[in-house]
Amino acid sequence: MALLLAAFVSVATVPAEAQIASVTDVSGRRMFVNAEPNRVIKLLPTSPKPQSIYISGELSFLGNNKPAVRLDRDGVEKLVREAAERHHVDPALVRAVIETESNWNAGAMSRKGAVGLMQLIPTTAQRFGATDAFNPKQNVEAGVRYLRTLLERYSGNLDLALAAYNAGEGAVDRAHGVPSFRETRNYVQRVQNAYFRPGSGRLDGTFIRPNQIYREVEPSGRVIFTNE
Repeated sequence: MALLLAAFVSVATVPAEAQIASVTDVSGRRMFVNAEPNRVIKLLPTSPKPQSIYISGELSFLGNNKPAVRLDRDGVEKLVREAAERHHVDPALVRAVIETESNWNAGAMSRKGAVGLMQLIPTTAQRFGATDAFNPKQNVEAGVRYLRTLLERYSGNLDLALAAYNAGEGAVDRAHGVPSFRETRNYVQRVQNAYFRPGSGRLDGTFIRPNQIYREVEPSGRVIFTNE
């Protein structure tokens, strides 16, 4: 009774413009709080502070000679811009490929053995000079070079270039177009959705198409095709 009386006296000392409100938090605990009139009080659990998102370090770099590499998204964006500029490929297209291939995970590895940001298989990585495909700089450089090669091979046809990036040039050549593989068709669509969506930063005319092919006939009757 004494405790209740003390509580009553305490409440009576609250200024007239304030009210005592009863609230229940998410755990079911009931609390009495001092609140302004008509104020709705809602207690929520404390949310953790947002964490920075980092590209995971390369396990192959953990050793005495090669320190762990750790890049944030801005660091990878810089690699993308520089490689895209060197090879005349739209940076937005490179970003769309990375997003679809690995979702910006430098340590990603597929069941087929493709690794890194642009998911290069060992033969492709070696073909375009990447000795460590888990290294973000080498991976992006080799991936952009490969993408540029495919755009040139298929005369800027984005459907065919992306299909070849996913299924291989041989599969595209045998199909005389995008192969009927569901995975490949879905892949082409997903990359293009990311590339052409609003706000992707897509540029017009970044890829320089190869020179037109000309047909010449010599006096001897020999037919020559040239791009000059």
